Amino acid sequence: MTSQWGLPVPNLVVSVVGGEGKEQMKPWVREVIRQGLVRAAQSTGAWIMTSGLREGVGRCVGEAVRDHCATASSLSQAKVIAVGVAPWGLIHQRQQLINPQGSFPARYYVRNMPHESSCLDNNHQAFLLVDDGSVGHRGSETTFRANLEDFISHQRTGIWGSGSIEIPVLCVLIAGNAAMLERVDLSLKNSTPWLVLGGSGSAADLIAGILRDLSTPLSPPGSPTLPTADEESRKSASVELRDRVRERIKKHFPSETDLEKLVDQGLSIYHNRDLITVFRGDKEGPDEFDTIILKALVRAAKRDSNNASEYTEELKLAVAWNRVDIAKSELFNGEVQWKYEDLEESMTDALVNDKPHFVRLFVENGLNILDYLTYHRLEGLYSSLSDCDLVSSFLQRRLHERVGLAASQIRLSVPPDENSSFKSHATNLTTPSAARDLTLYEVSRVLSEIMEDVCQPFYYGPLGLHQGVSSRKAMKHVNKLLITESVYRQQRCMTPWISLFIWAILQNRREMSIYFWEMAGESVLSALAGCKILRQLSKLETENEAKLSMKELAQTFENLAHDVFSECYQSNESRSFKLLIRQSPVWGGATCLQMATAAEARLFFSHDGVQTLLSEIWWGDMNSNTEVWKLVLSFFLPPFIYTKLLCFKEQEIDEKPDDFNQGKEFDSVDGAESLAEVVNTDEDVEECNALKGNPKASKAVSQKRPFIFHRWRQFWFAPVTSFLGNVLMYFLFLFLFAYVLLVDFKPPPPHGPAPSELVLYFWVFTLVCEEIRQTFFVGSTTLFQRMKLYIQDIWNKCDITALALFIVGLLCRLFPWSYHFGRMVLCVDYMVFTLRLIHIFAVHKQLGPKIIIVGKMVKDVFFFLFFLGVWLMAYGVANQALLYSYDSRPGWVIRRVFYRPYMHIYGQIPLDEIDADKRHEKQCTDNVTLIHDGAEPCPQSDANWLVLILLSVYLLVTNILLVNLLIAMFSYTFNKVQEHSDVHWKFQRYNLIVEYHSRPCLAPPFIIISHLHIFVKRVIQRLPSVKSQHFMLDLKSKEASLLNTWESMLKENLLSTQGKKQRESDTERLKRTSTKVDGVLKQMVEIRDHDRRLRKLESEVEYCSTALSWIVDALSQSDLVKQPRPPPLLSKGIPSKRPTFSR
Repeated sequence: MTSQWGLPVPNLVVSVVGGEGKEQMKPWVREVIRQGLVRAAQSTGAWIMTSGLREGVGRCVGEAVRDHCATASSLSQAKVIAVGVAPWGLIHQRQQLINPQGSFPARYYVRNMPHESSCLDNNHQAFLLVDDGSVGHRGSETTFRANLEDFISHQRTGIWGSGSIEIPVLCVLIAGNAAMLERVDLSLKNSTPWLVLGGSGSAADLIAGILRDLSTPLSPPGSPTLPTADEESRKSASVELRDRVRERIKKHFPSETDLEKLVDQGLSIYHNRDLITVFRGDKEGPDEFDTIILKALVRAAKRDSNNASEYTEELKLAVAWNRVDIAKSELFNGEVQWKYEDLEESMTDALVNDKPHFVRLFVENGLNILDYLTYHRLEGLYSSLSDCDLVSSFLQRRLHERVGLAASQIRLSVPPDENSSFKSHATNLTTPSAARDLTLYEVSRVLSEIMEDVCQPFYYGPLGLHQGVSSRKAMKHVNKLLITESVYRQQRCMTPWISLFIWAILQNRREMSIYFWEMAGESVLSALAGCKILRQLSKLETENEAKLSMKELAQTFENLAHDVFSECYQSNESRSFKLLIRQSPVWGGATCLQMATAAEARLFFSHDGVQTLLSEIWWGDMNSNTEVWKLVLSFFLPPFIYTKLLCFKEQEIDEKPDDFNQGKEFDSVDGAESLAEVVNTDEDVEECNALKGNPKASKAVSQKRPFIFHRWRQFWFAPVTSFLGNVLMYFLFLFLFAYVLLVDFKPPPPHGPAPSELVLYFWVFTLVCEEIRQTFFVGSTTLFQRMKLYIQDIWNKCDITALALFIVGLLCRLFPWSYHFGRMVLCVDYMVFTLRLIHIFAVHKQLGPKIIIVGKMVKDVFFFLFFLGVWLMAYGVANQALLYSYDSRPGWVIRRVFYRPYMHIYGQIPLDEIDADKRHEKQCTDNVTLIHDGAEPCPQSDANWLVLILLSVYLLVTNILLVNLLIAMFSYTFNKVQEHSDVHWKFQRYNLIVEYHSRPCLAPPFIIISHLHIFVKRVIQRLPSVKSQHFMLDLKSKEASLLNTWESMLKENLLSTQGKKQRESDTERLKRTSTKVDGVLKQMVEIRDHDRRLRKLESEVEYCSTALSWIVDALSQSDLVKQPRPPPLLSKGIPSKRPTFSR
């Protein structure tokens, strides 16, 4: 049914029996089925099993399912499944269902059906037809239906059968005849629980009466032998009980002949009374039906289980149905003290089957996540991923690699089927099964591929691996570790919330991942990491719906990171700066800026706090408000550095010596006020020693770096100074390059090259050295990762192209035979070097966004050129074939097919060639020999009219249609990008700042001096770079803990504010109002019921009062009783009504 028909696996099966035939159902029974049964089925994902016929209860259930599907969402429709089990011999026109070739789905039409016949109900989704050879007989499907219910009750719930409980089956009895007692007795012997609707009809009322009135217990069959007196007393009690059951059966079924058989069935039903729950729908109402179903199943679960608690079983059912509301009201209302052991198994079910509300409920009611999440359980959670999941395929691929290596080591074979599940790896191997299970190593490999070297590998610590180990050595180590005792699997996960957050993100589970993010620390970095993972997975996902949901969730996490950081920035700027550049040990040493760059979190980079930090790093120790002309003047006249023309931040620190490092030592609320106070440099150490009263240390630092060198270093080591120097020197480089090409480009050796050209060669050599430094010596990752990161930048590709063209041009111009070709290559290379200026101007606030818009428009041009190329080739080939069919010169053919039609767009139309009336003035020839010698060919005039028509159509399409289409595309792109161009520019500005922050202070060609200096300090002296602290800050444990606490506190404030806004929204108010209205309506129904009862009671009291008055009058008038005093009168205010009785 699930594999062939595609029906979803149910969390519950409700089998509705009774109420068959043409008899009408009671109104309250219809209401219970419509409002209670179908709603419970929708909320729990249940199947409703009926007789499947369009009569009685089957018709009522079908109509309720139909009405529900018409009003519910598409997601809810898939959860309500009505399955009919009908006798084949009872179906009217059943021959329509017979098809030798097969038919799926089956087609069944009924017209002009007799009143006494039965047909299938078209509101059911599936039917099982039982044929025992009988025709027109009811009840032939009873045994099959009971066996089917028993079979389903042994299957497991959850995704891929991963639930911890079997599918619960509940039979609901509505009315029914005497034969229904046999049906109930048969299911009870299979331990199937029953819910009886008392008051609905004969059989249901009989069973409800037996359970209510008969209190004498029956001894179970096969009990030990008792003494004789006890046997006699028990026998007499049994006889009395049997007589009472017989009396009730006679009352409900007076016409039944086989009375003793019904009595035996009634006693058997009473013996299994623990499996039966009675529901009085006319008194309890349909709103409580789902709770009654849950309690009925709990009673059965408690009866079958040996040591399980009633509350634990009820909790399992609530989790399987995803009914957190019932769990809160019935189980977590403060009456039950839950322990960790009681919630552990249900917690795993909630995690695997994506039920975040239960996870939150368990954590709030005593589940310690540190005790729960061990590394072994985390591996089990990853093993529970479905085979069709994207991450599952990645994990499986890595698992095959490791198991294959293990097989080659110990001469084992591994199944070649790569599409099998994780557990299919367990073949008849001699190694322990744990060595073939999914481990944290595969998870770490997949995360490293997704994160793209942003951070160090995860879970290497528990596995005993060190950073930088090769994959083959790591797999050998893991295989060796798994063959022995895997001690790490019993260890607690040190960062449980982060691990669960990554697990939920990899499965694209929205609510679950957001809850884990709320519980985890390092909120900003965690949100950005989730954004990075989701956007990377969306690029690999093939299904469009899953791709869109990943992108949407990634944007949600970027918004959360932006909002949390906004709260931090408003609270304290200095700490928010630390938040951006601190290295996180949880996320493999990554920083917020690195993660935001990898995730392309443009919205996060557009935040004022991030831009303020970048501006401070950009200006170094200089004031960020310094005017550009002062910077240029100091660049050309260095003595101005030592004047008050430039303002440095060191002056502000000197003015406030008492506040220095206050944020670092005491972690005060105010903290520091600039980036200079966030990062400890030599100047910080000097001032700190002076403040602490250590003049010797301060003096030592002062002697090490005097004021002249200190101020010189402050100016020239600022990224903005490096950028200014590179820009000015790059313009000078372009001027020298242009001068060499235009004026001083000498012949090949020995006459050349000129001295200016030699200077140009040396200049380019320094550029090559700088590109080599950026490729191999920037960053702390491996060499391959550095090269990969370098190639990814489009401007680095432009640099490589320019330098490669220059080298090719240089080599060609040195030889006479390739001199002119080398000059052409150098001319093209000059254009590439000039276009490189676009990247330099991207830092400008006004030009930067416009450059982004131009880049987007370039993509539109490619689409325009595609359409233009189609028309150009169509017109060019036709025009050439009509005018110059005899001219076969390749060069001229290509020119007339592509070049001339393209120039027609700009108005260059040679009418003397196209129009025959203009050709008398032109000297040309038809001689092919002369044409090949260089003479001008004469156009053919045979199809002159067609050429003019083609020209008109071509110009109409290209000049009017395509050009205006291009303008419209440009306008759309401009309007679309203009709104977010500032955001895109701020994101690109970060990359530019990082580039010039890492560059040496001197620009080419003097940069060679800085290269030598860096080589001596880094390679020979092995001194670390102080500049790297501007983008990466390693905090001590105490300070990092305080920073995390401060961030978590502000995150809680943000979530509280957002929750308050959500509660005050119109939607939430409408929900609360609707709940209150429902409560008021329910109370009004109860009040009406009470009012009806009071009226009935008043009428009865009035009747009693009248009857008593009549008795008193009769006795007072008779001679039977002589009273010494008159009868009492009614109280004042109560009217006396004397009835008239007729004889």
